[in-house]
Amino acid sequence: MTENRSLQSIRGTRDLLPGETEAWDVVEGIIREVMGIYQYREIRTPLFEDTQLFTRGIGEHTDIVNKEMYTFEDQGGRSLTLRPEGTASVVRSWLQHRLGAQGTVNKLYYLGPMFRQEAPQKGRARQFHQFGAEVIGTDAPEADAEIILLVLAVLDALGLETWALHIGSLGCRECRPGYRDILVEFLAGVESLLCEECKERMKTNPLRILDCKNEGCRLATAKAPSHLDHLDEGCQIHFNAVQALLSDRGIPFTVDPRLVRGLDYYERTTFEVLSPDLGAQDAICGGGRYDGLAQMIGGSDRVPGVGFAAGIERIMLALEAAGVELDFEPICDVALVHIGEAARQRLFALCDILRRAGVACTIELFDRSVKAQMREANRREALLALIVGENELKDGMVTVKNLVDGEEEQVSFEDVVSVVLEKLEKMDDEAVDEEPQDWSEEDDGSEPEPGEAA
Repeated sequence: MTENRSLQSIRGTRDLLPGETEAWDVVEGIIREVMGIYQYREIRTPLFEDTQLFTRGIGEHTDIVNKEMYTFEDQGGRSLTLRPEGTASVVRSWLQHRLGAQGTVNKLYYLGPMFRQEAPQKGRARQFHQFGAEVIGTDAPEADAEIILLVLAVLDALGLETWALHIGSLGCRECRPGYRDILVEFLAGVESLLCEECKERMKTNPLRILDCKNEGCRLATAKAPSHLDHLDEGCQIHFNAVQALLSDRGIPFTVDPRLVRGLDYYERTTFEVLSPDLGAQDAICGGGRYDGLAQMIGGSDRVPGVGFAAGIERIMLALEAAGVELDFEPICDVALVHIGEAARQRLFALCDILRRAGVACTIELFDRSVKAQMREANRREALLALIVGENELKDGMVTVKNLVDGEEEQVSFEDVVSVVLEKLEKMDDEAVDEEPQDWSEEDDGSEPEPGEAA
């Protein structure tokens, strides 16, 4: 027998409610604005992909692939996975649609939900949202620096002033194998001190041991050889150039020898942006160079690329912790207030006409009192109220009340749209800074008549 219970959102997901969505809209709008300034164009990829895209691109031995992916088989027997990150999908799309066919550098950005089956906690959800950007088609260190400057520009535009930038270099496919051998030799001497997971990583992905958060593992690897000391000449020149470009722009950063990131496609530059206000889950952005990713997922050649991804949930938490207030207000130009069924029908038609003219309107759909309707108009911070009762209907008039200064006038139904548009334009030009008066507080115990203050 099926249990009859109230259904709720799945653990690790959440609803964004009215009041929250406006704040997210502001953040997303700022992201899009900055991306436009930097001349990045939006790309939208599917929410699910062929599982091989992530196993081959992210790496079979990464935590994401081994533990966290939402993978399922469809009715055709294909293995599909909800996207756990955005870069692999963007590069797949770049290859599939031959976006680099003209030999140009592509600057792309994305924004949307990702999915990982992790243990939910503050700043870590199973459905989370990221925005990111990619520069595909150049290995110039200026691309690495620009990507970092881009994410910092977004944070600055959002008002998030407190952050820490860590950068490093993982070397390339030529110099990294030699470092890997040196690291494995060191780890063999401290293997007994490592957690069971890191002991397994010694066989599959030893660099990830340097990123383990287990205190015992961190102590055991405190004197581990740094990949920064084993870069070949080309990688060292590239890393020095990235640092010089950031220093020239006055960007403070810390060179972090333990910065390895959690995805196999990274090489050369890696970076993270941390927020000191977030506690343990302090990374709000991470990225780096992935010159081999296109070939890993089926491309015929290596294609240089660099990018980042930033978590919107964590940015929202950082903004809240920093006391940043996002500037948004619900927009309501006109409240239509009726007395009686006939007046409501007449105002319903007028409301539609005004909306088609671009006026943001609200109209009462219940038979509430005039006072209650005016109180709702005040709550929505409407600028004007259009009031119609029996007298107005008989005379073919509408009472137009300015909810900022309290002035009102009678206007014919034929002229009311043009009058409203004129008044709203004038109010916008005057850029009135005063809060609308709270007309709902004027209560003498009786219902106001049409045309009187409610």
